[in-house]
Amino acid sequence: MDRDILELAVDVRHRLHAHPELSNQELWTRHYLMELLRERTKLEIVDRGQWFYAKYTAGRDLPWVAFRTEMDGLPIEDRIDRPYVSTVPGVGHKCGHDGHMAALTALALEVDRHGANKNVCFLFQHAEETGDGAPVCAALLKEEPIGEIFAWHHRPGEPLGTVLLREGTLYCASRGMIIEYEGVASHAAYPENGKNPAFAMAELLLALPGLTDLPDRRGLTMATVIQVAAGEPAFGTQAHAGRLLLTIRAAVQEDLERLQAALEAAAKQGADRHGLKIRFSYCDDFPVTRCHAGSVEKIRAACAKLGVPVRELAEPYRGSEDFGHYTRLTPGAYFEIGSGEDCCPYHTVGLDFPDACIPVAVDVMLELLND
Repeated sequence: MDRDILELAVDVRHRLHAHPELSNQELWTRHYLMELLRERTKLEIVDRGQWFYAKYTAGRDLPWVAFRTEMDGLPIEDRIDRPYVSTVPGVGHKCGHDGHMAALTALALEVDRHGANKNVCFLFQHAEETGDGAPVCAALLKEEPIGEIFAWHHRPGEPLGTVLLREGTLYCASRGMIIEYEGVASHAAYPENGKNPAFAMAELLLALPGLTDLPDRRGLTMATVIQVAAGEPAFGTQAHAGRLLLTIRAAVQEDLERLQAALEAAAKQGADRHGLKIRFSYCDDFPVTRCHAGSVEKIRAACAKLGVPVRELAEPYRGSEDFGHYTRLTPGAYFEIGSGEDCCPYHTVGLDFPDACIPVAVDVMLELLND
């Protein structure tokens, strides 16, 4: 990639890092990136409110491809010793989305300057961390004739610049499960006059290992306890309301649905035994991120041509990504780039995306456009 574009991309990354915004609040970020692309390119900018995309048209009969990045930060303090440390208290780019945005911006500048053999949409998506963004932005795949979509993520703990690939499931499906119990209040001296949800909650928690071990499951299934809450700190009143938060997870989408059904059934049975009312609700819903074999092969070939090392992953990552909403609708793939063995883990106060990943990502994406 052009050295001057790389220099600009690093500056963009630092500016974004200093101004992180939470999911569904990416106002400054979106405005900054749209204005930069308007000022420095001839690309068509399509503003969709919470998100936007830029379009490059190479030719009427040429295929369309999209590249997607995320714009949101996290409610995590930034504690890096850099001039571009976050200026927003309690909020930081602690998943590297600043670097992903900078790389896609650089790709757009490269394509605008040098052209491409395909029509391209550069998609800047809001709210990846909560799973809200991709279901909305997937409208792009219906508005434009996108035949293939790609995205990438940096990966701490892996050798810097190594590309990580996997056909099929790359990231697990996951879902936030909220179970609310309602019993009957009573004086703490007369617990037999009330109905306390703590016992039903405890039974369900103890049963989790067996419930997650689904018969005939096709991959990983698990439930992680996020919060257990029952009653109030009032020692004269026994608990009569409770709430249990779980994250359920599976490597196969159908297994996630079966796991949810099994947990609901067990929770209802326990509530009935203890005379409790029960309610279920869900949030942070991420489908399986599936990578199509043909699209993965294109990334593999691009890396081979560029001399970029590749490692094939034997198992999917346990984490989740909302990119699966796109590959449900059109072929595509997601790849990762190692950000160094010493890079701080995701979602920690010390994470600072390494700028050295930017040229690797841009070069691979450029090769995908010019194959």
